[in-house]
Amino acid sequence: MAEEPGVLIVEDDRIIVDVLRSNLTARGYRVVVSTDGSDVLRLLDQAAPDVVLLDLMLPGRDGFDLCWAVRDRSDVGIIVLSARRGETDKVRALNLGADDYLTKPFGIEELLARINAMLRRARPAEPRLVAPQVRVGDVRIDFDAQLVTKGGKRVHLTRTEYALLRELAMHPGRLLTHAELLRRVWGPGYETQTEYTRVYVGRLRAKLEGPDGAELIVTEPRAGYRFTTDR
Repeated sequence: MAEEPGVLIVEDDRIIVDVLRSNLTARGYRVVVSTDGSDVLRLLDQAAPDVVLLDLMLPGRDGFDLCWAVRDRSDVGIIVLSARRGETDKVRALNLGADDYLTKPFGIEELLARINAMLRRARPAEPRLVAPQVRVGDVRIDFDAQLVTKGGKRVHLTRTEYALLRELAMHPGRLLTHAELLRRVWGPGYETQTEYTRVYVGRLRAKLEGPDGAELIVTEPRAGYRFTTDR
């Protein structure tokens, strides 16, 4: 039997911790808690969670720094839970490696839906009628192995980065709107969160496009993106 998925809660508000822990435990999740962020990296190694729920305003450590440290250490899914509502904060967290951003107060059912969407992203994609590999210039995407290389060297992608690249690469030359990509990668209900696609396309470009300026992913202003086919 597969082990139940694990969630690491990084939150200093005891009431929120108790609500999250009781609801997640009741639904079969393994739950560990850090109340100040000082032991997050140790818990990340010991508990091997599938998802981290990360508050940005912690007494022991800056949440943005911690988000970067977690992403630098692991591919674990990161959902930021924060009272900070500004788009600047959301974009900053996404740029530092967060996969999702949920503002407080939030409903437990919405959070559970986002955790489930995160876990679906981590599972191997169902087979589709596509070529097993795509090559564009020196970039190769092996769908079966979920492996991306550039110039023969493996490119490390997070689960969300890979899911977005896979959707683009499976439809070469086709315009995929922001709403389509958000629905397919993040799930229903994200269709208006265009900052997610902007940030994550930028992350893919930084990892996969070369210094010669050739585009792997072409932006269609105010519409969406195309995966290039002519390199």
